[in-house]
Amino acid sequence: MNSFSKGALYVVATPIGNLDDLSRRAMDTLAQADLIAAEDTRHSVRLLDHIGVRVPLVSLHEHNETSRIERIRQALDDGQRVALISDAGTPLISDPGYRLVQALREAEYTVIPIPGPSALITALSAAGLPTERFLFEGFLPAKGAGRRQRLSDVVELPVTIVLYESPHRIRQLLEDVETVFGERHVVIARELTKTFETFLQGTAGSLLARMAEDADQMRGEFVVMMAPAPEKAPADSGQIDGDQLLSSLLEEGVGVKQSASVATRILGGRKSDWYQRAQALKDNGFCK
Repeated sequence: MNSFSKGALYVVATPIGNLDDLSRRAMDTLAQADLIAAEDTRHSVRLLDHIGVRVPLVSLHEHNETSRIERIRQALDDGQRVALISDAGTPLISDPGYRLVQALREAEYTVIPIPGPSALITALSAAGLPTERFLFEGFLPAKGAGRRQRLSDVVELPVTIVLYESPHRIRQLLEDVETVFGERHVVIARELTKTFETFLQGTAGSLLARMAEDADQMRGEFVVMMAPAPEKAPADSGQIDGDQLLSSLLEEGVGVKQSASVATRILGGRKSDWYQRAQALKDNGFCK
């Protein structure tokens, strides 16, 4: 039997799909808790029913987290053991809990992590992308301009980029990834640990085509991963002149978007930058 500290907050990772992924230590922690702070109490009741645990619940989500801090502090002062859980996975990772944990740490309360499932790590472990360095960006802005700006900020980094996305915006995200990342290799994981767990890989454009053919591929929650940026060729290596390449393509009747894609594949860099250069060449009449 594990030893549990009174007056401590336990940050407990819970399954992201398959309920059998809940660890024995996590089950014991939830069973021994005096109070459980849950992102959605109605959702968490199903997990607690599954493991036969009856513990008082209090909601703690993005809209009430700050106001709940004093309630949790009072419980800890009374010697209670409080568990923090999210709807799925590890709390605080694109989920509520940061403000609570920060406040308790600053006040020198005991905060104990109970590790377990995380969609981020689960997806990376099976994606076949480099994992020695990666950048987790969570959910990008809902609006296109903000989303594209965030993608542009990381497109040249030599690390694997990891994002979360909902089924409602997965197409818009992949369209922006295609614009900014061009032909970069992308892996998407959906419905992790569930019956219809799926990994798809290819360019953002090919993944969009796959979704157009099979609407079921847009269901579930997504982890989207992009390969690291390729190494740049030396500037003095006699490489092809970009404007000359774009002008030749445009003169042959290739569209601006397609010309930008070709330049990205051959010369590297951001597809969005090549698109702007190709459009400028066309507008300024530097091609026939």
